[in-house]
Amino acid sequence: MSGSVSESTEPLKFVEEVEASGHIIDSLLLPKILDAITNGGGAFQIKQINVGQGRHDPSYAVIDVRAKTAETLAEILGQISDHGATPTHAQDCRRGTADMDQAFPEGFYSTTNQKTEVRINDDWVEVQDQEMDCGIAVEEVDGVAAPRCVPMLNVREGMPIVIGHSGVRVIPHQREHEGQVFEFMNSNVSTEKPKGAAVREIAHEMFKHRKHGGKTLIVGGPAIVHTGSGHHLCSLIEQGYVDLLFAGNALATHDIEQSLFGTSLGVHLNEGHLAEAGHEHHLRAINRMRRAGGIAAAVESGVLTSGIMYECVKHGVDYLLAGSIRDDGPLPDVITDAVEAQQTMRDKVRDVDFCLMIATTLHSVAVGNLLPAWVKVVCVDINPSTVIKLSDRGSFQTVGLVTDVEPFLRVLVQEVEALEAADAE
Repeated sequence: MSGSVSESTEPLKFVEEVEASGHIIDSLLLPKILDAITNGGGAFQIKQINVGQGRHDPSYAVIDVRAKTAETLAEILGQISDHGATPTHAQDCRRGTADMDQAFPEGFYSTTNQKTEVRINDDWVEVQDQEMDCGIAVEEVDGVAAPRCVPMLNVREGMPIVIGHSGVRVIPHQREHEGQVFEFMNSNVSTEKPKGAAVREIAHEMFKHRKHGGKTLIVGGPAIVHTGSGHHLCSLIEQGYVDLLFAGNALATHDIEQSLFGTSLGVHLNEGHLAEAGHEHHLRAINRMRRAGGIAAAVESGVLTSGIMYECVKHGVDYLLAGSIRDDGPLPDVITDAVEAQQTMRDKVRDVDFCLMIATTLHSVAVGNLLPAWVKVVCVDINPSTVIKLSDRGSFQTVGLVTDVEPFLRVLVQEVEALEAADAE
């Protein structure tokens, strides 16, 4: 089988043989590779293909990639490498040296969030700290080359950085198979998916990780508090289903406001009407935390006695509050330097196994950028565009549930409690 979009009779004399293996058929990787070749101005010839006969059987293909110029061929090879196509005549990765702090040398390899290996001294070595939109530094640890993803701002002059796509291979994350968790949702975002089955599967995932020592991250927006859903999240924290919480100043502030004054944005959550001078409550809540010396100090001194942040402190749940330019106050616990907040988030997500994002676009996209492809991510939002933005930016492992926060969290708590009860029998 061969193909090309070029109608020119000029010979495509530059050729490279590549191979791809794994679930390249049912994950549609092979069509993506062939499309990238033709869209890049090249042509292909499939020299060998072995198709796996069962769902769990891998497939294998050998493809000749042809182009008019060496430059076009190099561009095509770079595109298809992200889909797992690797030249059969492998060579060691090329390394350049960073000539200044906080900048890569020109032509650096830009990473994806998928498992990546680089070839060093004829051996393929896995890249550590996998993250999209980084470079790869190859420094020695105890005399052994140790490639790792490095963000641009962490580059230091003299650091060896991988250049180009040669000697780099990406191993695409394979999709779930029938019967596995998350078969209930695919990458398409729809308001018509069966909500009950979806929440049940999310509960199973969280239950599994809690029981077997996995780490669950919650990325939450202030709508959790505004919709009167805070007590549901508190219940999950109390039962040990939350190991790490990422949020902004708003979620923590309005959670604390609700605890101190019974309002969120000045509105009584139980009664639905605006409290007298209620617009001042969020600022008074921040001021009270500052006077107490921070959220943990307020819990210890008895100033803060309920709510999401109270439960995090009480149950030892780590949290990070990242600020924005629009924040009031902010709370003393908020990291106001965006670069510092990003780096701290990067450090904390290294051992996360499952991430549940709830009603926050900006924080969801920020965290999605930091997570490798093998971390399962569920994004719950009333706005479908939040999930679409995550997928468009490369967090393809994200599955979405379009629904309101309160019914989702209420049913999620019911499902995990049912699992707890069944497990105790």
